[in-house]
Amino acid sequence: MQIRGLPSTLGLLDQNLAAEPRNIHFQQESQLPKEETKMNTEPERKFGVVVVGVGRAGSVRMRDLRNPHPSSAFLNLIGFVSRRELGSIDGVQQISLEDALSSQEVEVAYICSESSSHEDYIRQFLNAGKHVLVEYPMTLSLVAAQALWELAAQKGKVLHEEHVELLMEEFAFLKKEVVGKDLLKGSLLFTAGPLEEERFGFPAFSGISRLTWLVSLFGELSLVSATLEERKEDQYMKMTVCLETEKKSPLTWIEEKGPGLKRNRYLSFHFKSGSLENVPNVGINKNIFLKDQNIFVQKLLGQFSEKELAAEKKRILHCLGLAEEIQKYCCSGK
Repeated sequence: MQIRGLPSTLGLLDQNLAAEPRNIHFQQESQLPKEETKMNTEPERKFGVVVVGVGRAGSVRMRDLRNPHPSSAFLNLIGFVSRRELGSIDGVQQISLEDALSSQEVEVAYICSESSSHEDYIRQFLNAGKHVLVEYPMTLSLVAAQALWELAAQKGKVLHEEHVELLMEEFAFLKKEVVGKDLLKGSLLFTAGPLEEERFGFPAFSGISRLTWLVSLFGELSLVSATLEERKEDQYMKMTVCLETEKKSPLTWIEEKGPGLKRNRYLSFHFKSGSLENVPNVGINKNIFLKDQNIFVQKLLGQFSEKELAAEKKRILHCLGLAEEIQKYCCSGK
C-alpha cells in the first residue's frame, strides 16, 4: 500500500476536536471553538491564572494570556511557577508553588510541565480549589485520570485537557473527508527523532495524539495487537499497533522514532467510495493554543453542555485505556 506524507507543523510538540464523529458515543463532543461573539463584551470578572512550567508550551501560554484576544480578556496572568530560579520573564513574576496554591487571587492553573508531573500538579491545584488546564496527556494512567475527574466534580472545578492537534487545519480537512464514509481499512504512520522515554513516558502516551486522531475520526476502537521493537543503543523505537473499529475495519498505527527520522505523518484510508492517501497543503495552523484557551474559557463560563463535557471525558478516558492496553502488549513482548 502506498502511503504519502502529511507534514507536521507543530515542531517538537506532541499535542487534541471537530464536529460530528462517526461513532454515536462521541457525537455530542465538540472541541471547535464556539462563536467568539459571546466573549466580545467587557467581562464582569477576570480569572487569575498561574502558569506551571515555562518550557515551550508554558512560554506560548504566557504569551497568549497577554494577547489581545477575546478569551484572554477573561484571564489575568498572575505569575508563573518553575523549578528553576528565573525571577521574572518579560515582566511576569515567578511565584512559589505554595503561594500559587494558597493565593485567593489565583483561580486557574495552566499545567505545562513534563507529562510525568501532571497528575500531582492537577491534584494539588484541584484540592486547593483551582480550575485546571493541563497539556496532554493529563496523566499517564487511566485510574489516575478517573480519580482526577471525580475530584474535579467534587470540587466543582473545570478540568480541561488540551489537545491542539485536534484544532489543526489538517485534522479539520480529514474530518470533512471522513464523515459519512464507510472505512474498509486504514493506516497512520508517525515518524520523529529519538524519544526521551524518561521525560515523556511510555511511547503509547507520547503518541496519544495520533491515537486520539483515529478515535475522533472513526469512533471507539478495540486493540487487536501491539508490538514494540527497540534498539536503545541506536536510540531507535518502532511501535506497531493493530486496531479495529466497531464495524471491525482494521486500522494500523505505527510510531517510528530514531536518529535521522524527520517529524512526519503518513496516512492511507480506504473507503467503499474511494481512498485518501494524501492531504494537500491546507494552510498554516494559526493560534491553535489560543483556540484551545477559547474552549477552556467557554467551559469556565458554563457555555459547554453536560453532554459535550461527558463526551469529551469519555474520549479522553477511552484513549488512555487503549494506551494502557498497548503498553501491556508491548511490555509483555520484551
